[in-house]
Amino acid sequence: MASRRRTERIAVPVAAVAAALLLGGCATLADLAPSAAGAGSSPTAGPPVSAPGSAAPSAPTPTSPSVRTPPTALPGPRATAAAAPAPSATSTATSTPSPVPSETSAPAQTATPKPTPKPTQKPKPKPKPTQKPKPKPTQTPEPQRKLVRGDQGKDVLLVQQRLSELGYWLGEADGSFGHLTQQSVWALQKSAGISRDGVVGPRTRKALADGIRPRATLNGNGVEIDLERQVLLVVRGGKVRTVLNTSTGNGEEYTSTKGHQARATTPKGTFAVYRGVDGPLTNSLGELWRPRFFHRGIAVHGSPNIPPFAASHGCARLSNAAIDMIWAKDLMPIGATVVVR
Repeated sequence: MASRRRTERIAVPVAAVAAALLLGGCATLADLAPSAAGAGSSPTAGPPVSAPGSAAPSAPTPTSPSVRTPPTALPGPRATAAAAPAPSATSTATSTPSPVPSETSAPAQTATPKPTPKPTQKPKPKPKPTQKPKPKPTQTPEPQRKLVRGDQGKDVLLVQQRLSELGYWLGEADGSFGHLTQQSVWALQKSAGISRDGVVGPRTRKALADGIRPRATLNGNGVEIDLERQVLLVVRGGKVRTVLNTSTGNGEEYTSTKGHQARATTPKGTFAVYRGVDGPLTNSLGELWRPRFFHRGIAVHGSPNIPPFAASHGCARLSNAAIDMIWAKDLMPIGATVVVR
């Protein structure tokens, strides 16, 4: 009896819903379902009971939720197109939802992967042949010209400075190839054992570059005369400080100023300065300038003629400027040692 009353309560709202749909023409069952359900059911009521004559609701599938299909608009006087009759609320509520296909319901179609196209390799450009740089033409340095007495300039000055550095005395380096520069070039050539022409050529330049200097046998201070090389050395502490061109006895016979025959010989040995004349002096050997005597009438003195070879009557000739320098620096004081070898 109680179930019958519940059925009647539900049937009345359903009829009202259908009438409203027919009159409205555009309302849907989904829009009216909540109000109908609220009017005929209590908060604690169970699932809706179908009207007599309707199919029993099928049990919902436990694995898939029910799906409501929105009702189709019913035809009415305002409808512009024919529509299917709207299903009742009971049929909508009890319709079996379409089963959702599961992942295992149909075999998955595996798409055949397209082969990845290989990247087209661009052909490597052929390396251009490297052009070897053309060698720059080597500039052959111009040969240094020979320097002779009378030349002037920077090259002469450089030669003078090098000669002075090595101890070959020439006075002041002034870039002018004069008499004293020629004397120092001769002294260098004699020390190096090369041709004594007084010209600064390739061999003389090499001797300058090599730093050729004569050696002394004297251990202390004094003057040493090398007869073979025809050079006079001023020695201090066993080291050569100054090198001068000299011309000694040539070994030939000559007639003295007094008419006596004599041989031009410079004696070898170790001697000491015993006398000095500060000025010109003429004796049996000729005219002497500021002589420093070390053995009888043999002296170191100045002369206007000092060739690069032995040419004296027995004395050791120097240029007048060189003997003046010796006097000025007191390089041959009385008692100073003189070695002739």
